[in-house]
Amino acid sequence: MPEVFTPSPALPPPPSTVGAIGWMRENLFKGWFNSALTIVALLFIGAVVPPLASWLALDATFSGDAAACRASGGACWSFIAAEARLFMIGTYPIAHAWRPLVSGLLLLGLFVATARHLLPPLTAAALWLLLPLPVYWLLGGGLGLEEVEPAKWGGLMLTLLLAVVGVVVSVPCGILLALGRRSRFVAIKSVCVGLIELVRGVPMITILFMATIMMPFFLPQGVQVGIVFRVQIGIILFSSAYMAEVVRGGLQGIDRGQHEAAAALGLKRWHTTLFIVLPQALRDVLPPLIGRCIALLKDTSLVIIVGLLDFLGIAKAAAKDPQWLGFDAEAFVFCAAVYWVLCFSLSRYGKSLERRGHGAFKK
Repeated sequence: MPEVFTPSPALPPPPSTVGAIGWMRENLFKGWFNSALTIVALLFIGAVVPPLASWLALDATFSGDAAACRASGGACWSFIAAEARLFMIGTYPIAHAWRPLVSGLLLLGLFVATARHLLPPLTAAALWLLLPLPVYWLLGGGLGLEEVEPAKWGGLMLTLLLAVVGVVVSVPCGILLALGRRSRFVAIKSVCVGLIELVRGVPMITILFMATIMMPFFLPQGVQVGIVFRVQIGIILFSSAYMAEVVRGGLQGIDRGQHEAAAALGLKRWHTTLFIVLPQALRDVLPPLIGRCIALLKDTSLVIIVGLLDFLGIAKAAAKDPQWLGFDAEAFVFCAAVYWVLCFSLSRYGKSLERRGHGAFKK
């Protein structure tokens, strides 16, 4: 009678590879090189974290004047509280501060509704494209509201305005440029290629200077455009060129067989592009698209070069207040924290979009 093979029961893992001790031995102290890196990192953390925590929180001043802050020796967060209005809306008239507040609530409400998928995709896209109209009307005035000159716009309000409108307009413009660059019409392709390569060949500072200094010479006589609107146009132009290259990479990654299959089914070329090729291309390039949006948010800090005080610029100005001299570090730490929250939120939203897009195509 042949012997029946019975597998031996699996042996339990050795005690040295389980639990917290096992994890540390496997990930932190596996070999002499990793052990040395871990020890150096622990020494660095031990040297940096305690004084940093002491300055940030333990010895910090959360209420009081500048004298109390200097006496404590820690961070002066009361300076941030005292200059909160300047950080948020710059020199915008306090009597009309409700207008930036309403604009911010509109932006926040639309973002939450979009992120929570409370609106159909086409409705959300249409509302985002229409959002700049009420925002610019509220901030600038006219049509029943007292006008506020753009020179008084500033702070986080200006940063979000330039970034949000720049993203909302440059994404569809970038898609059109990418499609135009792949067009079979030589005239359309040449214009799109020339515009993209011209803009990508110069730094953003050059575009901002051209928008603020040279653009008025090309406008009809008697037509004036505020500096904020000129800067906004420059940011949209710069971002659209880079968005176009990102989208073009996604279009080139679509297999040619899908075009042939669509043609065999009798679909027109624009049907194939709009309903088959473009959705897959945008799904594939979502990470770099979100990266370009984050980069645009941070690039808005360059507008200080043309005289606009955005969030970072207003932080520098607030630190020069004679009553609060010497607290530049607190201003920049606060700015860094706000920028990190905004960029991290965008990246997490982009990740959720990526998961949702891949899940939809798998179904």
